[in-house]
Amino acid sequence: MGSFKGQADYSVDKKGRIAIPAKMRLALRPEAVGTFTMTRGFEPCIYLYPLDEWLRKESQYASLNQYDRRVRHLVRTILMWADEVTLDAQGRIGLSKPLMDYATITARALIIGAMDRIEIWDPDAFQKYLKDQPDDHEALAESVMGS
Repeated sequence: MGSFKGQADYSVDKKGRIAIPAKMRLALRPEAVGTFTMTRGFEPCIYLYPLDEWLRKESQYASLNQYDRRVRHLVRTILMWADEVTLDAQGRIGLSKPLMDYATITARALIIGAMDRIEIWDPDAFQKYLKDQPDDHEALAESVMGS
């Protein structure tokens, strides 16, 4: 699995295309064949999974108990937004209009590496998200990572 990290602020062109930063493209494994699956994030952003990682996610979803209505709702919600895209010769992908609307992305986008995925945010929405989070980074790390 490639590990995505870092951040970059990029413009979105009139056709809804955005460049994926070179350092993130370099983290793609050959098995991804330059293809991503994008879907709705849990926060107001777009999750972008390389194809190889997405296939692992689909396998996880398929192994869940489909008789559980919560499972069906989760899988349905994730997959109804899913769309496959391939990098073009300039290292860009096209964002779907429904996902751009969901994430309130217009002319600019903040691209964030998040280990197994890339997140695409409206820069203002991300700043609001950060403001709504606790300031104490040390306490957060302790509560999440501590024993």
